[in-house]
Amino acid sequence: MKNRWKKLSSILISLVLIVSLTACGQNTSTDSSADSSSEGEGKDKQPIIMRLAENQPDNNPVSIAMYKFAELLDEKTNGEIKVEVYTGAQLGQEPETIEQAQVGIVEFTRVNSVVLAEVASEMGVFTLPYIFADNDHKYRVLDGEIGQEALDALEQYNLVGFGYMEAGTRHFYTTKPVRSLEDLKGMKIRVQPAQISIKMTELLGATPTPMNYGEVYSGLQTGVIDGAENDYVSYYTSSHYEVAKYYILDGHLSPPALLVMNKQAFDNLSKEHQEAVQEAAWEAALYERELMFAFQEESRDNVVQAGTEIIEVDVSEFQSAVQPIYEEFPQYKDIIERIRALQ
Repeated sequence: MKNRWKKLSSILISLVLIVSLTACGQNTSTDSSADSSSEGEGKDKQPIIMRLAENQPDNNPVSIAMYKFAELLDEKTNGEIKVEVYTGAQLGQEPETIEQAQVGIVEFTRVNSVVLAEVASEMGVFTLPYIFADNDHKYRVLDGEIGQEALDALEQYNLVGFGYMEAGTRHFYTTKPVRSLEDLKGMKIRVQPAQISIKMTELLGATPTPMNYGEVYSGLQTGVIDGAENDYVSYYTSSHYEVAKYYILDGHLSPPALLVMNKQAFDNLSKEHQEAVQEAAWEAALYERELMFAFQEESRDNVVQAGTEIIEVDVSEFQSAVQPIYEEFPQYKDIIERIRALQ
């Protein structure tokens, strides 16, 4: 019954968004109609208006990069395509915005691959714990053949994927010190609503607690959860350091983020506009990577100054504990071997 109500709620939210965004779409034109316009009419034609959903606040590098994407696309199309960016989960959290992009309520959404993998299983291999040796290894994989294959697979889910972005290395942060794996056992840890994250947390001995990102602060504050996990930037920009003062450097995940687009919306664009979208998305992704790496250091300094204790742990202890997860997802065996061959 709970799942039925959850699904109904999602559908109702989507219907409300359709109605509320219809007004925004009144000025939206399609390339097919634009192609039939005369030269004189073309000067007065309305721009194509597209919407982009982002769950992070304005001061997060991914949000900054999405504004950059909108700016780049506007420049590359001479103002013929304009993207309205909705940050701070105005249009919903990532599971909802992925669904909205699939059905065309929004044209774009920026999402973490951990959440996207619940829809597109091909992304799941990038969300396994300790799958990447370091950032150089990660981008050899993502910017190469393996990463492109995963992007190509998104079309079967009515999505088009673009260049991968940096989402940081995820660590646990808690309301009491965790200095070893033993200390983590039994703690209620907020995780993303994804089966790999849930299984990983169970293997570490903690109690996985899926929760919307917007509820994490109050959950930590009230004791509903004992901790969560994320990168330095999100830990800082969401102010979670105020209510969870211990940041544990276990580095269990380093999943990429990416921008996805409704396939019909992409297919309806002219070839020139499609190329502009692809170029703008790639340039924005590279811009975001540099920005995110710089923000990681700055965010670390900021939370330390605010009183966060950074705790180093025996990472090998965590790595050993999660090894059985690879047997839980045998569908990734061949790809894992290819990923490891690129180290």
